[in-house]
Amino acid sequence: MKKFLLTSIFLINLVGFSQKEYYEIRKYELPFNSPENILHEYFSKVLIPALNRHGVKNIGVFETLGDPIPKLVYLFIPYDDVYHYGNILKELSKDKTYLNSRKIYDRVPESKKVYNRYHVSFLTAIDGLPKLIKPKRGSNLFELRIYEGYSEDAVRRKIEMFNKDELKIFDDTGLYSVFFGEQISGPLMPSLTYMLAFESMEERNTNWKKFSADSNWKRISNLDKYSNTVSDIKRTFLIPLDYSQL
Repeated sequence: MKKFLLTSIFLINLVGFSQKEYYEIRKYELPFNSPENILHEYFSKVLIPALNRHGVKNIGVFETLGDPIPKLVYLFIPYDDVYHYGNILKELSKDKTYLNSRKIYDRVPESKKVYNRYHVSFLTAIDGLPKLIKPKRGSNLFELRIYEGYSEDAVRRKIEMFNKDELKIFDDTGLYSVFFGEQISGPLMPSLTYMLAFESMEERNTNWKKFSADSNWKRISNLDKYSNTVSDIKRTFLIPLDYSQL
């Protein structure tokens, strides 16, 4: 009987987990004077079409705002769930069109390398936003924010804050959510990552001021149960590339 109950609980947890999307975020660091067109050709004509063929949609590709050194390119890939991610890896390994098309990319010599390294983070969507929201047409500025917590419980409480109250306040004040995800693998753990979309920096600044002045935000931000949930914030402004699907 005990074994049956444990199995049932495990299966219930798996079902709940599979109902939320699973996100892969790659951050590519490009060498100075990199032949980056090779990377973009691979993304736009090889990798993204292959992922689309196998059911992965709304893939985002971004560059950081401004002219940073080193130059950074972000690739965002949403999967239906963690099982979908595993299946996609298997499908790509058997996809002859994909394997043949990527040969040029694979044969790039070290002297013409297109990136120094890329860093990968995996996230699972939170309950309050289990699936991404495709941005409205004309969204030209994306804000990627990472909230680090001093402990796993701090991040859990911050996610609870979003699930119960803060997501609605975002919607009410024009902070247009794209996705929210708890990092389950990557360099910054424990943490929560989310993305917002705006038409312009002016709209972004105006709407963040609305959020800061919102009475509900002031109320929940002073609740003891949500105190000390964020120990550090990392913010990056991103511009979508022409072939991005977000």
